[in-house]
Parts: sequence; structure tokens; C-alpha cells
Amino acid sequence: MPPQIQPNRQRMLPRDARYAQKAKPKNFAAAIKRIISYIDKDKPKVFIAILCVLISTGANVAGTYMLRPIINNLGDTAISGAEKLTALGAGLGIMALIYLSGVLASFVQTQMIIRVSQNTLKRIRDDLFVKLQSLGVRYYDTNSTGDIMSRFTNDIDNIGQLFDSTILQMFSGVLTLVSSLVLMIITNLPLTAVVLIMTPLMVKVGTTIAKHTRKYFSAQQSALGEVNGYIEETITGQKVVKVFNHERRAKEDFDKLNEKLRSLQSKANFLGSLMGPCMNASSQVTYTVVAFTGAVLAFLTRVGRIGTLSFAALDIGGLTVFVQYTKQFGRPINEISNQMTVIMSALAGAERVFAIMDQEPETAHDLNKSKLENVRGEVVLNNVTFGYNKDKTILKNISLYAKAGQKIAFVGSTGAGKTTIINLLTRFYDIDQGSITIDGIDIRELERDSLRSNIAMVLQDTHLFTGTVMENIRYGRLDATDDEVRAAAITSCAHMFIKNLPEGYDTMLTGDGSNLSQGQRQLLNIARAALSKAPILILDEATSSVDTRTEQSINKGMDALMENRTTFVIAHRLSTIKNADAIMVLENGEIIERGTHEELLGLKGRYYDLYTGKQELD
Repeated sequence: MPPQIQPNRQRMLPRDARYAQKAKPKNFAAAIKRIISYIDKDKPKVFIAILCVLISTGANVAGTYMLRPIINNLGDTAISGAEKLTALGAGLGIMALIYLSGVLASFVQTQMIIRVSQNTLKRIRDDLFVKLQSLGVRYYDTNSTGDIMSRFTNDIDNIGQLFDSTILQMFSGVLTLVSSLVLMIITNLPLTAVVLIMTPLMVKVGTTIAKHTRKYFSAQQSALGEVNGYIEETITGQKVVKVFNHERRAKEDFDKLNEKLRSLQSKANFLGSLMGPCMNASSQVTYTVVAFTGAVLAFLTRVGRIGTLSFAALDIGGLTVFVQYTKQFGRPINEISNQMTVIMSALAGAERVFAIMDQEPETAHDLNKSKLENVRGEVVLNNVTFGYNKDKTILKNISLYAKAGQKIAFVGSTGAGKTTIINLLTRFYDIDQGSITIDGIDIRELERDSLRSNIAMVLQDTHLFTGTVMENIRYGRLDATDDEVRAAAITSCAHMFIKNLPEGYDTMLTGDGSNLSQGQRQLLNIARAALSKAPILILDEATSSVDTRTEQSINKGMDALMENRTTFVIAHRLSTIKNADAIMVLENGEIIERGTHEELLGLKGRYYDLYTGKQELD
């Protein structure tokens, strides 16, 4: 049996034990660099956005500086009232043009960054989906569907927030800091020194809070994935939950996961929310000190007490402008600090997304491998040993052969290793020891795509996609014509019920074919396998979940499907495998009996006891 999904095992742990499982430290610098790499194809748009940031930031800083001559002119007693009004009108007109250019630049900047953001998120989603298609079954067996889905939703949404506002805000903030600092130095050097002395206090507050916030946001993202995974599994398995009256247990387990998420989110958001008030408080302290010091310098300049310290001289207009620059200087620091919550969530989410992208695809070692051609279907397993985990062996020295066109059946208790043999034959997992060959070629020397294109499967658990009946059958071979699809349906005995559907082959299926019976869904599954024309066929308990009458219809379809194909059958109903060329009885990962139906009855062993009802399969 495949290993259980990892999050399920975690949920069975006591709450304190789950809390003790710490995440590894995260490399945030690498995450930022990798996120930015997705912008490469939008460099022209990024260049336009940056240019607009330069214009809007420059307009804001220059517009503020225009206050100095306006205020100084108004306070100059040597200038007449008419001249003051003329200068005021000209100054306000220039300020209006400057600020208008900044507004237009901000509009264009917003449009560009929205396009860059959406294009980038599309590329990340594309890469993530493509990577998921390349991962082996082992990955899906050990990771919950809900947790994987949360990478597409919550984590990528958080990355989107980073692109939508944070990156440009940080860039704009740096420009504002630099330009404000330059003009502050030009305006008054002593006041600039006061600002620079107070700034480390603001930075220290921000870095201290960010340091404690980071770990909680990483843990929050992981906890959110666990909650989503549990919700997805519980909703999918509602029938099982209700049949066993486990609603209360499901609620208790969910409460524990939800409480863990609530606790982590509360801590992360509490620390994140401290950033703004603390930074604003330190900014106001800086503003107050600068305003007081500037007022003193302006007074001393007015009364002529500055003397030779011309670099300290300050007029009223200069004081007005400087306190504005002090706010502008502190605002970017506040904004960047306030964005730390978004940044931490985005980077934590990005690392979870990139963690999947960094998984090795199952075809990583398929380069220069052989391809199967003109397959006869002769399959040999020679001393095959395998375990899903190194500490537990599932199959022990399994050897068997199937000649081309033969039907080989597997019988045994749950966990005996029947499905594991199928997983190895399809290379969902690779064997630990021994070999499996098809037409004398070791399957490890074959490309997985080539191998699987020659194998068709009909599983106990059918899966139908949203689409028409025609499209679902065509999934077995995408280039098949409509006539070939209908022929496959006729072969599998599905045609009779399909033609009675409201729209026949054009009937839309949704919700995994919820508008069909279990038997009808299985017949479509068989039709899909028939369409593939693969020379090797696997039937994994294909009729165990249907009634006897439906089974007779399905068996007719499968008999036609198995004709001239090497077939491996896993069955609980022994009546369906009486005509098999060989029956393998497995227990504890070993073949304990083998032979035809009559030969095994003659042995009067495990198979005889099962067939006659003296024993039952577990």
C-alpha cells in the first residue's frame, strides 16, 4: 500500500507534539531574488513604471521645495503687495504643474505595475502547475491535496500583494529618502544632523519587530496549508464521516488545527500591527525635535545671532520646507515598516511555492533512455524487492512472468502487495532490488512516458473530468476521432447507456460524474482504456464497488478490452478470474501459491479456502 498522507499522521499527534515540529530557517534573500527573476519578460513595463516613480517622487519633493520662495516672498517687507500676489500666482501655478505631472506619472505607474504583477503571477502559476504534472505519485501520496492547493491560492495571492504595491512603494520610499536628504542638507545642515541622529531609533524599532514577526508568518503559512488540507479531505470524505458518526471527532481535530492557525496568525498580526504605531511614534518624536530646533535657528537667524555660522542660518520658508521634508523622510520608513507584514507573508508563501518547484521531477533521469516500440507485452518480474519506506519491506523476492496476451490475476489480503506490483510496473515507484522487464527490456532503462503509453489502467476509483462524455473517453488517446471514441464505447458496453443520456456523447459531466451511477462511470473508465490501444492492461479491482448485475455488464466490456492484451487483474471477487492463465496468491509481500484456477483448487490451500468460503479476504 502507498504511504499515508503525511499531514494525516501529523493530525494524529498530540497538540503539543505538533507544536514542537519546527520549520527550518528560511532564506528570504533567495526568495526575493527568485521572485524578481519572474519579471524579466516585462522589463520595458518595469522600466516605464520606474521612470514614473522617479517623476512622481521628484514632483512631490520639488513641489514641497517650491513653498520656500513663496513663503519668503510673502514675508519680505521690501516687496510690494502687487508683486507678492504676482509671485504667489506664479509659484502656485508652477506647483500645480509639478503636482499634476506627479499625478499622471502615478496613474501610468499603477497601470504598468498591475500588468507586470498579473503577468508575473501567471508565469508562477504556469510553472507551478507544470511542475506538479512532472512530480511522481510518491509526492502526492505524501502531501495532502489541500496543502498543495493552498500554494495556488493563499501563497500566490500573497506574492501578488507584494507585486501590486510593496515593491514600488519600497523603491519610491528609497528615492524619497535620498532626495529628501539631499534637499535637507541644502536647506540646513544642523537640522539634517538632528534627523540623522534620530533615524537609527526608527530603524531599530522596525528591525526588532520584524525579527520577531518573521518566524510567525512562516509558521502561519504552514498552518494554513494544514487547515486547508484537512478541510479538503473532510469535505471529500463526508460520507465516511457521517456513516461512522465522526462529526464530533472531525470538529475536534479541526478545532485543534484552527486554534493553532489562530494562535500563529494572532501573534504574527499583533507584531505586524505594532510596526505602524511604533514607527509613527518615533517619527513624531523626530518631527517635534526638528520643529523645536528649527524654530530656535530661525529666531537666531532673524535677530542676527547666527554670526559666522552661515551653514546654520534658516529662514521661515526654509523652516517650513524642512519640517515637511522631515515628514517625507519619516514617511517612507513608516511605509516600508508597515509593509513588513505583507513582505513576510509573501516571502513565506513564495518559499512554499518554490519548494514544490524545486522538487525533482520523476523524469529527471529519463534522458537518453530507450523507447518501447512494437510491444508484444511479455512481462517478467525477477526477484523484485521493494518498500515504500526503507524500514519496511512490502514485496520480498517476487518473481513471475506473463507471456504476450496472457491474463495474470493477483489475489490476497489487503496490504499483501497486489497494488504495489502495479505501482512498480508503471514506475510510479522504482524497485529496490531485482528487475522488471517488458519484452526483455528493463523498465528502468525506458522513458516513463514511453512505458506508460503502452499501459492502460482501469482502477476501482474512477475519476471523470468536467467535460462531455466524448471528451472523457477521449482522455485515453487525445488524437482519437469521434468514430474511434464511439467504437471504444461499444467495445466496453458503454454505448447503450450513453445513447440514452439527455445529449448522448455530448452530455456534460460535472462533479466527477456525479450524474452517473457507479457502474456507468466505470464503463466510461473501461472505454477510456479501450481507446488507448495499449498492449498491456491493468485492472485494479475494477468491479469491487458495483453490484453483481452491473458487474456482468462491466465484465462483458472488460472481456472485449482484454482480448489480445497482456492483462494484470487484481480482484476481490474470485469468480471474475477463473479463466485467468495464472493466479498469484500473495500474503505478506510473498507469492505463496500460483497456478490456474483448477490447479489451485487441487492444492486445497489458501486459494481453495477463499474460493470455497472457508476463509475470507481481509
